[in-house]
Amino acid sequence: MRILMVCLGNICRSPLAHGIMAHLAKSENLQWEIDSAGTGDWHVGQAPDHRSVAIAKKYGVDISQQRAKHFTAQLFNKYDLIFVMDRQNLRDVLAQAKNDQDREKVRLFVDNDIVPDPYFDDALFLPVYEMVEKRCLELIKSISKS
Repeated sequence: MRILMVCLGNICRSPLAHGIMAHLAKSENLQWEIDSAGTGDWHVGQAPDHRSVAIAKKYGVDISQQRAKHFTAQLFNKYDLIFVMDRQNLRDVLAQAKNDQDREKVRLFVDNDIVPDPYFDDALFLPVYEMVEKRCLELIKSISKS
């Protein structure tokens, strides 16, 4: 299974989802490839936000070596599932889809909800971490059954 996590800048939410999912999948002995990207390109090559790195480290997940990537249409060919953190990310990713097969790979990370962007509010990093971890656990159960 190859999974891509997508948010706006690829420095807060999607690196957390990438790191948490990879950590949990490894602990379940799942041979999944997890990565992340952003719909915006202004952070390409940068490490995740220091607050995301810190909250992940607090829970034993190391995301410090990740580097921000930009989402491009070519990524549809590489991944089986593409999870987006909010509705704007959903629109931006779907706008690059070439066909129904691409569109079928894309879904909101949290069904019918969004993962709030913690970038402008330090107090959101812990609840975002907890939300993402909970959802990653649910996704591992549902995806590994299919």
